Amino acid sequence: MAAPTTDPAAPRPGLRRLGRPLAAFLARCTAAAGGGVLLYLGFAPRTLWWLALPAFALLGVAVHGRRARVGFALGTLFALGFLLPLLRWTGIYVGPMPWLALSAAEALFIGAAGAGMAVVSRLPAAPAWAAAVWVAAEAVRSRAPFDGFPWGRVAFGQPDGPLLPVVALGGAPLLSFVTVLAGLALGETARRLAQRRFFSAAVAGTVAAAALVAGLLAALIPSAGSLPERTVTVAAVQGNVPRLGLDFNAQRRAVLDNHVRVTEQLAADVAAGRRPRPDVVLWPENASDIDPLRNSDAAAAIDRAARAVGVPIVLGTVLAGAPDPGEPTDRPTATNSVLVWQPGVGVVDRTDKRRIQPFGEYLPWRGFFSLLSSYADRAGNFVPGIGDGAVDAAGIRLGVAICWEIAFDDVVAESVGAGAQILAVPSNNATFGLTEMTFQQLAMSRVRAVEHDRAVLVVTTSGVSAIIAPDGTVTAATSRFTPDVLVDETPVRTTTTLASRLRALPEWVVLTAGLAGLLAARRARRQERAGGDVDG
Repeated sequence: MAAPTTDPAAPRPGLRRLGRPLAAFLARCTAAAGGGVLLYLGFAPRTLWWLALPAFALLGVAVHGRRARVGFALGTLFALGFLLPLLRWTGIYVGPMPWLALSAAEALFIGAAGAGMAVVSRLPAAPAWAAAVWVAAEAVRSRAPFDGFPWGRVAFGQPDGPLLPVVALGGAPLLSFVTVLAGLALGETARRLAQRRFFSAAVAGTVAAAALVAGLLAALIPSAGSLPERTVTVAAVQGNVPRLGLDFNAQRRAVLDNHVRVTEQLAADVAAGRRPRPDVVLWPENASDIDPLRNSDAAAAIDRAARAVGVPIVLGTVLAGAPDPGEPTDRPTATNSVLVWQPGVGVVDRTDKRRIQPFGEYLPWRGFFSLLSSYADRAGNFVPGIGDGAVDAAGIRLGVAICWEIAFDDVVAESVGAGAQILAVPSNNATFGLTEMTFQQLAMSRVRAVEHDRAVLVVTTSGVSAIIAPDGTVTAATSRFTPDVLVDETPVRTTTTLASRLRALPEWVVLTAGLAGLLAARRARRQERAGGDVDG
């Protein structure tokens, strides 16, 4: 009898068994990385807020039923797909090393979120537990290391979405939670439909719809307190810088002179009736990098502009401090400060930046990081300064969040708690060129406006400067790298939203829920293993 013949080209059974799991894993990796890219595409300057939903749908399906270590890998891929393009601006003039290092470090937090989401994916109501885990990871990375890096929180991609009103109830953490929940529930719906589990798919779909409706309902809840008391006319001056790049402040006097010149032109326009007379004028961060408290020429230039326009100027400056005894060379310290300059009088109020920027305004572990990049030594030696984040100018209580402080919940909430009626965001974005950074920061400012029911005035050296209404609408904006001035009627409000009163409480509630979900999943896993041993 002839022996059976086999086709040498036919796949072996063992290879088929290996190929299917490998193909499935590659599909999960592709879904995770693709979801991260979709999340990035939903961020400013684009207005594609809805891309967050399929982004998290893909991530949820990818990590479902996986072990924690696989969830970590998939979460890290999601993070890299999101953060690498989002944070490209951090390396625009200093090379790829800081950009890649920051993206990789932040990706570890999101990777941990992916691990946690995988762990809770087998629980009932898994999308809710997984969304809580995500917010817990955002909370951690907003605080550590080096005071945290909140850039890229899901909430900051939603200034144009219908869920935005939720931020007035529970702040950015609640907005992140509801957005992620809607996306994960959408993915769970698709997964169950693929398994022909129609009833459970309908339940998951209802959760996704309810999360979206939550934003519409939140818009109907009024703020507690008084209606807008009055309006004031505010001018935001964008003087521009001599050139793009890190050396923009090599001509510090030119930057100051630019803002003086634009302000004097504003004064001429007011005198000619072409513009309304402002109650207060805002200059950006670093408008005078020459300390006007020590340099009489800078002080005279600022006072000349203030006298010309006839109202106080709120300006960003750098004030020199004492040498730092902790530095081997006694490197001088400085504060990133905002001064209220009264015409003919000088400084009448002051607040300083409270959350200074690592690797920019100061360098942690200077000796170590100096070995990694030649740009490290260019970091400043700023120290957190005085003030509660609010100043008084022309009878207006201004809350001040200097540049990246707008990303930190507690910093903005403290300003509102100190009585801020309007929020100001003086910034210097010249060091990031023509990147998306300024638009991402503007999106955060729009979210803060709704969160605290305050008008927000974004004033930058080089753009984009903007005036934002309490509902998050941009009512006026400048172009980038052009001298300009915005003058607009701005509501003065003393209302307090629920988010303003609760502060970090919603975040702690959601974070606790995420931890509870992880513990419940671990207990369920132990019981499952114990049951398996008994059956065996």
